[in-house]
Amino acid sequence: MLTTMDKAGRVVIPRSIRTAVGLVPGALDITVDGASVRIDVPTQSPLTNVDGRLQLRSGLDWTADQWREFRLADQR
Repeated sequence: MLTTMDKAGRVVIPRSIRTAVGLVPGALDITVDGASVRIDVPTQSPLTNVDGRLQLRSGLDWTADQWREFRLADQR
């Protein structure tokens, strides 16, 4: 999908893309990857993607209520 950048360096990400990847207003992590620019949304999710498989981050210090909410969220 083609978009433009203004003189101030602002780029409009089309709504369909923002919706597809869950972008919301707020902080973004931008890095240069070769000749590409990569935009990542910082997340507090306890899950990480390792080789296409979801894993819980180590060192989580959650209460029983937080674990319960995490399990229930998957069922919603």
